[in-house]
Amino acid sequence: MILAFDTSCDDTSVSCFLDKTTYSNVISSQNEIHKKYGGIMPEVAARKHIENIAYLTKEAMLRMNASLKDIDDIAVTVGPGLLPSLLVGVSFAKGLAYANKVPISPVNHIEGHIFAPFIEYDICFPFVALVISGGHTHIFLVKSVGGYVLLGKTLDDAVGEAFDKVARLLDAGYPGGPVIDRLSKTGNPDRYNIPKGMESKNTLNFSFSGTKTFVKNLVNNASYLSISDKADIAASFQKAAVDILWKRAYEACLQTGIKRLAVSGGVSANSRLREEFAKNAEECGIELFMPKKELTTDNALMIAFAASLKHSPTFNYSSIEANPRLRIY
Repeated sequence: MILAFDTSCDDTSVSCFLDKTTYSNVISSQNEIHKKYGGIMPEVAARKHIENIAYLTKEAMLRMNASLKDIDDIAVTVGPGLLPSLLVGVSFAKGLAYANKVPISPVNHIEGHIFAPFIEYDICFPFVALVISGGHTHIFLVKSVGGYVLLGKTLDDAVGEAFDKVARLLDAGYPGGPVIDRLSKTGNPDRYNIPKGMESKNTLNFSFSGTKTFVKNLVNNASYLSISDKADIAASFQKAAVDILWKRAYEACLQTGIKRLAVSGGVSANSRLREEFAKNAEECGIELFMPKKELTTDNALMIAFAASLKHSPTFNYSSIEANPRLRIY
């Protein structure tokens, strides 16, 4: 049984994991706390992690009817992420592991996202992985557990950041992903022809700066924006962002010759993205894997699952350190 922690950003999450059908996964969101800032305040996030982590640990084990003596391994996200937040989870996990003489497994947060879809599905290597969230927009060729090749990444904003900034421009609220998704449902996605950035087939990199800047100019040049106008802008932006993501993911499948695509991260909860990717994948003969919506955002279950695949626990607690710039490639 694995007890796992994720405090990489603003959500505190603890999971007690036995296998793919037997687990608990507890998450405490800080969206309401950071809403007034229009973004995440790292020090505030860290303080809330400190307040929540012990209680959530008890809750996760209670839901599994487990105690610390039942835990065989403790897994924790060590990076990438916000350093103050990471330090809370890593310190708590190391203290718990040391006090109970249990080994600890360091997990890369991106690895957790990569394998999140396979909590529901079986893994067949190799596959192409698209990781899309507020902090990450990457495409990987996944050859094995631990065997990753970076195929493409964002050159500016991550797609989740672009959603947040567009929502802020529209004064629509925070976090931007769910807000834009809801607003788009009443909008016309074809009203504005929003540019889709880089068009070269020779690169799998992303760029959202032009897309975001177009929206910024659209808003700044408007004397007045009605609710309907904002809905149309949101829908048009969302369409452009999803098209960019699909184009790069599909091109990665073509270039690698692999027709298995895993999509994960917070932005993979977007309703248009899920519909478009499912439709396009079926038309192109690509096997698509996406986690259920509750596993798209940061959660400790995906960290526990990644640890179970890697199986690399250690008693060398001093070697476990938080690294906000940790890479897997």
